[in-house]
Amino acid sequence: MNSKIIGSGSYIPNITVTNLDFAQHQFLNEDGSPFPYANDVVAQKFKEITGIEERRYVEDQLLTSDIAYFAAQKAIEDAGIDPETLDYIIFAHNFGNVKQGAIQTDILPSLSARVKHSLKIKNPKCVAYDILFGCPGWIEGMIQANAYIKAGMAKRCLVIGAETLSRVVDIHDRDSMIYSDGAGATIIEASDDTDSGILAHETASFTYDEAYFLYFGNSFNSEHDPDVRYIKMYGRKIYEFALSQVPKAMKECLDKSDIAIEEVKKVLIHQANEKMDEAIIQRFFRLYKQTPPEGVMPMSIHKLGNSSVATVPTLYDLLIKGKIENQELHKGDVIIFASVGAGMNINAFVYRL
Repeated sequence: MNSKIIGSGSYIPNITVTNLDFAQHQFLNEDGSPFPYANDVVAQKFKEITGIEERRYVEDQLLTSDIAYFAAQKAIEDAGIDPETLDYIIFAHNFGNVKQGAIQTDILPSLSARVKHSLKIKNPKCVAYDILFGCPGWIEGMIQANAYIKAGMAKRCLVIGAETLSRVVDIHDRDSMIYSDGAGATIIEASDDTDSGILAHETASFTYDEAYFLYFGNSFNSEHDPDVRYIKMYGRKIYEFALSQVPKAMKECLDKSDIAIEEVKKVLIHQANEKMDEAIIQRFFRLYKQTPPEGVMPMSIHKLGNSSVATVPTLYDLLIKGKIENQELHKGDVIIFASVGAGMNINAFVYRL
């Protein structure tokens, strides 16, 4: 059996936050000293490096499990299935439900259990669980679902990636401009068509030196409560790590699939940083002594920012539904899905439509 995506859905939050909306922020260095550039200069340099012009935030009353439910509902409708036939609901996130203005996360019950409840699924054999795997969480969920299908443990799974990073950012840290909110979901099911679906996968966790490249830390403003933590990262270390390791993992995955590099039509990579993603793609194709074809890397980061586990499934949903400008997919196209993030974790899978 092979594993094929039969439906997808996404939730794009309604609140648009542009780079100009950060004009009144007081950005600080890690030691708390004032940042030496005016905010308009910061915004311009930020856009040049990351490609982000704006990002989306959820409305105050919405939680991560809420927007995950919205995306899941769309994926189920797109697939045209009865949700009672789902064997697994796998929900990738990193911070659980964080209410607006709260300092605690809520993962009791699990977010996957909440989504199953919202979908009104009565079948107790539909197993719902969460995974914490950094930004590569949705891809890892897909790899796990594929394993269940291959092992005969499941015929149909719902895999979700959702996050509300706007609730865990330090407003005095420039990196807060990167993060956004969103949700994406896919239905994956068993198929006897061995020429399509997931053809190969690869996962690796680098923790000896790299475990704390992304971490929870204090605000750069020393006047803030030291017991309240925010998402922090060592951007330069992550950049160097990603350029060194992600192309190699992608090559190992593609080589496993026995698909030639010339057949790859699209690479859907985690929307973390435009310059970093472009460099990863360049290095990946260089491993095959090739140059990337024009349009091989669709992007959504410019308008949606970095929503962690949600970037790749959201990008796929928008792409498959013709909502990415000058981009399209066709039956038989080979796609590489790839991500890198906290852990540090890297993963990828090769997929034929």
